[in-house]
Amino acid sequence: MTTKIIKPAQFDAIIIGGGACGLMCAVQAGFLGKRTLILEKNDKPGAKILISGGGRCNYTNLYASPQQFISQNQHFLKSAFAQWTVDDTISFFETYGIIGQEKTLGQLFPESNKARDVVDIFTNLCADMEQEIWCDADVKDVEQTVDGFKVTFERHGKLNEVQTPNVVIASGGLPIAKMGATDFGLRVARKFGLDIVHTAPALVPLTITGKDQPWYEQLSGNSIFCRVWNDRASFDENILFTHWGLSGPAILQISSYWRPGESITIDLLPDQSITELIETERKLNGKKTLLSLIAGLYTRKFAEAMSYRLPDKNLASLNKAEMEEIDEIFHNFKVKPAGDKGYDKAEVMRGGVNTDELSSRTLESKKVSGLFFGGECVDVTGWLGGYNFQWAWASGFVIAQNL
Repeated sequence: MTTKIIKPAQFDAIIIGGGACGLMCAVQAGFLGKRTLILEKNDKPGAKILISGGGRCNYTNLYASPQQFISQNQHFLKSAFAQWTVDDTISFFETYGIIGQEKTLGQLFPESNKARDVVDIFTNLCADMEQEIWCDADVKDVEQTVDGFKVTFERHGKLNEVQTPNVVIASGGLPIAKMGATDFGLRVARKFGLDIVHTAPALVPLTITGKDQPWYEQLSGNSIFCRVWNDRASFDENILFTHWGLSGPAILQISSYWRPGESITIDLLPDQSITELIETERKLNGKKTLLSLIAGLYTRKFAEAMSYRLPDKNLASLNKAEMEEIDEIFHNFKVKPAGDKGYDKAEVMRGGVNTDELSSRTLESKKVSGLFFGGECVDVTGWLGGYNFQWAWASGFVIAQNL
C-alpha cells in the first residue's frame, strides 16, 4: 500500500475525532489563526451530536458545574469551566443563530430542535477558516518524533502520514460502536505511558434477570416519576419499566454511580406519603380497596402488578404491620440489577485517561509535550442533560488556546 506524505508545515495540530470536542477545538484554533486538520473515522463529522437528544441536541445545561461530574479528581474541571463557561456556550451558539430553549432541569436545546444546526455551525466555520475536516480517516498510529508527532491514517484505501507539532485526542469513548466508537484514545494514552482509570458504560439502562424479570416484563412501557438513590447519589426523575429491566432518566443517572452486585432504592411516591394517603382515604371510605387507591395514583396496569406484593384488603382492614409493609414497598423499593445494557446502549463512558496525567489548565499531557486529551476519553463523566456537551465544548476551547 502506497503511503502519502503530507507536508508538515500545513497544520499546527492534528485533531483526532470530529465530535463535539474536536470541532470546537478546530474552530477556536481558527479564531487564533492556527490551522488544524480533523481526522474523523465516520463519513461525516458530528455523528454523535446528530443523534443526541433524539436528534434535537441538548447542547448544554444552565446549571453545569463540576458538581455534576464524576472523576477521581473532582477539582480537575474547575479550570476548564472557568475558561469556558455555560454563558460562553450560550453566547457562542447565539452568535451563529442558535437560540436555546430550556426544556427541563436546565437542559438547553436549539429552538429549531435540530441537531443538524449545531453541526452546521462548526462545519461552516471550519470551511470559512480553512480548517480541514477529512472524513473516512482511520488513524492507525501516533508516534513521537524530534519535531512533534507523526500520525498515520488510512483514507480511501491509502495510507497517509502527516507530521505535526501537536496532536489532540478527541476520539470519544466506547459507547455506540456502530457509530465508530473505539478505544483509540485509551490505546494512545497507554502507548505514551499514561494511566487509565477503569472504564465502564455510564448513563445506561439496567437489566433484571431471574425470578423478578416476568414482573418487569408485564410493566414494560410504564413510566413513573420516582426518587432513585444509593449511597453515592440521588435523582428525582422518571423511570421506565422495560421487558428487560429499568431505563428512563433517573435510572440512566444512577447507573453512573452504580457498581455490579450493588442494589439501588426507589421511592415510587417521592412527593407524597402513602401512609398519609391511606389514612386520609380510609376516613372517607374505609371500604375502598388498596388496589383501587393505588390505581388512582398510577396506571391500572402498574397498580395490578403491584397488588401481588400488597395485602388484598380494603383500607379499613389494614393493620399497623401491613401499613408499615406498604410504606416500605412504596418508599424503599429495593432493586438489585443483574447488570447493564452495555456500551451499545450507554450515553457515555465512565473513566478514561487519568486526570492526574493532564494539566488542568491546558489539558496537555504532563509526560508528553504537545499531546492533548479532551472530551469523553478523559476521566470526566457528566450527568444526563447537556453536561457532557459542556465539558466537550470547554475542553475543545482550552486545548485550542494552548496549541
